[in-house]
Amino acid sequence: MVKPLLLLDVDGPLSPWAAPDDAKPSGFVEHRFRLPGWSRRRPLRMWLNPALGPALLELAAQAGLELVWATNWEHRANTMMGPAIGLPVLPVIEFPAGLQPLPGRRFTWKYGPVARYAAGRPLAWLDDDFDVYPTAREEFLDRRRAASVPTELVGVNPRIGITDDHLASVAGWAQSL
Repeated sequence: MVKPLLLLDVDGPLSPWAAPDDAKPSGFVEHRFRLPGWSRRRPLRMWLNPALGPALLELAAQAGLELVWATNWEHRANTMMGPAIGLPVLPVIEFPAGLQPLPGRRFTWKYGPVARYAAGRPLAWLDDDFDVYPTAREEFLDRRRAASVPTELVGVNPRIGITDDHLASVAGWAQSL
């Protein structure tokens, strides 16, 4: 049997970008990353929780899930965020440049590339942007329901990041398969 997928976004779930600087969630540690095209005077500041990597690995092992990056960071997630929280190199879903709408094409945010990558595999997905494109989300879910493919979209508050409740939700979903 093919392993179900656990898709991970970075901005919001792993790095609570919307949390006030003076109220970062407990356990998160500041990291500074230098990126091409980013201001050289000032590195990009992100907050990551080093306990999340081991927790995600344990969840994946116990629930029989394959961890996959589903983030605009794409392969950089393996070289920057993964090592910072103790994740090994993971498969990466690649997205069109900038995920911008193209003239004459329906915009589906991450849903189109995720659907192609998952190719009928059950998936749980941790992201903070499911409500940004509700029509695309509902079409994605409708197609997966019509194909009887188990799907769990776990919305994460970008002020808080992934919590034990999110991990328990994914574990419960995986157990129901």
